[in-house]
Amino acid sequence: MEKKMLFIFNPKAGKGKIKTHLLEIVDIFNKGGYEVIIRATQYPKDAYEKAKEYADRVDLIVCSGGDGTLDEVVTGIMEMESSVPIGYIPAGSTNDFANSLFMPKNMVEAASMIMDEELYHCDIGKFNEKTFAYIAAFGLFTDVSYQTDQDLKNILGHVAYVLEGVKRLFDIKSYHMKVETEDMTVEDDFIFGMVSNSRSVGGFKNLTGRNVDMNDGLFEVTLITMPKNPLELQEILASILIAEDNTDLIYSFKTTKLTIESDEEVPWTLDGEFGGDHTQVEIENRHEALNLYLKSNRKLRDF
Repeated sequence: MEKKMLFIFNPKAGKGKIKTHLLEIVDIFNKGGYEVIIRATQYPKDAYEKAKEYADRVDLIVCSGGDGTLDEVVTGIMEMESSVPIGYIPAGSTNDFANSLFMPKNMVEAASMIMDEELYHCDIGKFNEKTFAYIAAFGLFTDVSYQTDQDLKNILGHVAYVLEGVKRLFDIKSYHMKVETEDMTVEDDFIFGMVSNSRSVGGFKNLTGRNVDMNDGLFEVTLITMPKNPLELQEILASILIAEDNTDLIYSFKTTKLTIESDEEVPWTLDGEFGGDHTQVEIENRHEALNLYLKSNRKLRDF
């Protein structure tokens, strides 16, 4: 009996390059024994709605787009409490999730890899009642992704994020927060924070440390305090650039879950998309909750 697949793609992601490979990709899926239902996203949350609709009606859901498209599909599947596996063909401007798992950058190669049907059980995050695939963040620069125009992203790539981000350097805002885990409590003024399960953030590798395992049940947490003078800002930047926690101005640790309370509402970003304003969040690692078709490779095993 022929298997069924839902194939969702964002036609605008990554300069719309999937359009030149679409027929070849569908042919690969057909040869792999799948009847393919194709959906080009029409509006925000379309991928989320379709993932929910088809989660228990197909054998596989494949999505192509940026990290936001992936986030929508993962969220839809998790809300349905479905174990349907997913495949991912990265096509965005940054592709942090794909880079973290050493996925093929070539779209046709990525489609072929999915047809090998090797399962990888990946951790994902629970943010209050929401789901995120690889990062929840607040503070400086975190709203750049969802406030940067898609057409600008397509034309300029990473430069678009940098140009948008530079505007914020002269308007740094801090949030007074209390952060609790099972092992520690921290209270301070923070300009940036991220809770991640990723080897790449914003296209930059190793910002979360050099020993990241994406199915170990642990998040990597980075919290940056408000610098009091230019020297402290320089110290923070130097620590980030060399990806080493050698300053007291940055809190860096691993945990399975944490609670963050703030004196005022803080805007959060989930996988590059707006995640709402919150004064209290509970973030928990859902260990190996995502069934992902990912071919094993030496890099992934030995990282």
